[in-house]
Amino acid sequence: MSETMVLYSSRYGAARQYAHIAAEELGLGVRDVQDVRSAASGDIMKADRIILCGGIYAGGLSGVSWLRKNSAALAGKKVVLFAVGASPWDERTVGQLKERNLKGLPGNVVLFYGRGAWDESAMSFKDRTLCRMLQKSVAKKDPAACEPWERALLEAAGRSCSWIDRKYLEPVYEYLAAP
Repeated sequence: MSETMVLYSSRYGAARQYAHIAAEELGLGVRDVQDVRSAASGDIMKADRIILCGGIYAGGLSGVSWLRKNSAALAGKKVVLFAVGASPWDERTVGQLKERNLKGLPGNVVLFYGRGAWDESAMSFKDRTLCRMLQKSVAKKDPAACEPWERALLEAAGRSCSWIDRKYLEPVYEYLAAP
């Protein structure tokens, strides 16, 4: 029987929530990737399927550095990188996310996307300031010329929003179930 490990790397909690949802659905435990120093030890070596849920921060995906560092130990496993961001799913944006974050990773790593949450009050001062600067910049654009992520950024400004939904994990389960 296949063993699956669910990990997460989350700054504000949405990726952690998705990891817990996946673990619950699959009847598994979940671990913070920060607590797993090496994939070459313990239960990770026993797993042949890894799900790593990571938040998107300025186009970078949390947890990717762990995958890069442990790529040799993860060879031959099905590795899912579940990216969690505040923007609605957009094929072009997800393609750019894959291009940027999967570069240099082995071919056994695939990326899926789920919409997460937005809460400026929970953000660090630095992140909140950067987001507000970006919002001001985007607000100057013609709304018709805005990318989907830019429209979402403007719509969420000053609000607390959660778009976390189990449906985003369905393609992950289908991928893991396929031979």
